[in-house]
Amino acid sequence: MKLSLEDRFLQIFVYTVLIILALVSLYPFWNALVISLNSGIDTSLGGLTLWPRQLTFDNYKVILSDPRFFKALGISALRTVSGTAASIFFTAMLAYGLSRRDTVGRKYYMVIAIFTMYFSGGLIPTYLWLRELGLFNNFWVLFVPWTISVWNMIVFRTFFQELPKELEESAMLDGCNHYGLFFRIIVRLSGPVIATLSLFQAVFFWNEWFSSGIYINNANLLPVQNYLMNMINSNSAQEMISQLGAAGGVGDMISSTITPKSLQMTALMVVSLPIILVYPFVQKFFVKGVMVGSLKE
Repeated sequence: MKLSLEDRFLQIFVYTVLIILALVSLYPFWNALVISLNSGIDTSLGGLTLWPRQLTFDNYKVILSDPRFFKALGISALRTVSGTAASIFFTAMLAYGLSRRDTVGRKYYMVIAIFTMYFSGGLIPTYLWLRELGLFNNFWVLFVPWTISVWNMIVFRTFFQELPKELEESAMLDGCNHYGLFFRIIVRLSGPVIATLSLFQAVFFWNEWFSSGIYINNANLLPVQNYLMNMINSNSAQEMISQLGAAGGVGDMISSTITPKSLQMTALMVVSLPIILVYPFVQKFFVKGVMVGSLKE
């Protein structure tokens, strides 16, 4: 179909705006990548924009040789996997119960759940509550308080309500109970919504740093985001450079080419990379899949 002049102009305008927005969004990330791959001393001279002038991997060698980084990375990975699995499992079960019309008091429970979205107990009461539960300075505190997501529960509940009732009736006629119906049928048909919400939860658990900074004092339990925060907001980067200089030899040579800013940008890139790599594998689930199957009438 041949486009009119107005349609062509509109199409060009829309594409131009989208390209500009994409460039504005990607430039900070690209700039951090360029700084991480460039000599820190050269970066401090200014004028660095689109590509490294003095390509070096010394910044990455320093970050990847720090045992604290890998320990924090392991904590974040375990937190993300455990927290996402627990959140999706319990939230989906809660949503399934609230999606059924024969659930006694389901409207009452929905009101209570939605109420917590707008009103919380506050930071200090939550702190005292978690301490009384023995979760303070404990790995469980990194994900247990966020096991149930009300927003995700509403999404699950809406999705479950859209599933054909004939599936439930057919399963019940075949002798399936509610647990079998949920795990054998509902869960298998919920692949797109499970994958999408799993990605949202994984991003949350990977990026969240505030609670661990409050409830965790043990450095061995801090996730990688707190490692990054310490690198940016404290003298951690400068201390690493000083230690390299004091070591002499190769370490002294590396310390002469890096700066705190170059280490900070490198840590930012390394911390961001895992969650970026996961996205392409679940992107296809963002569009709701077509349900195919046999129904008993």
